[in-house]
Amino acid sequence: MGDYLDSSNAFVIDLSKDNSSLSELDYVACDHFEHYLQGLMEREGRNLAWGGYLENRVIYTRSEVFASQQNEYRNIHLGVDIWTKAGRPVYCPLAGSVHSFQDNQGFGNYGPTLILEHQLQDEKLYSLYGHLCRGDLASIRVGQRFRPGDCVGHLGIPAENGNWPPHLHFQLIKRLDGNWGDYPGVCREEDLPYYQENCPNPIPWISPQVLSG
Repeated sequence: MGDYLDSSNAFVIDLSKDNSSLSELDYVACDHFEHYLQGLMEREGRNLAWGGYLENRVIYTRSEVFASQQNEYRNIHLGVDIWTKAGRPVYCPLAGSVHSFQDNQGFGNYGPTLILEHQLQDEKLYSLYGHLCRGDLASIRVGQRFRPGDCVGHLGIPAENGNWPPHLHFQLIKRLDGNWGDYPGVCREEDLPYYQENCPNPIPWISPQVLSG
């Protein structure tokens, strides 16, 4: 069972295009990016930083995963990121079963990714957990059930999580549109109306036991 995220252990981080300090950051180099985040946590006296739903970010220019042509550039973040140290357990916020999982390899990608399926009254909802440890996938099977508070994985190191500072990408999805073990976590500005409707705000879900203390 994880801890609730509140002001005693976490703070909201700004990684938007309006954060002028990012213009001085070499966020293509993972170690520089991680050093920046650790410095913010030390300054705030917290060991968790989180935020980013519908945040307009420039950091995705670090990888061609998000753009091969300027008019295809994806920069609107569709989930919530929780930044902390590698190896931290990740917990299921409510009952569900494994829909799919895979290792989405490549610089800037999700790395090991898990998607759970939840039944909420008459509707299905999916939750995505990105940037996990590669070893976590070895013990997961499709259809496997998790109860609220069960550990679903751990945060991966940069060498396996898509070359990002350790963090969890947590996202809610109404319709997977045929995706398996993967779903866009970032969209183009012109596509935001669809994705905002299909990926509801996950912030009300992340307080209950998503990460351990």
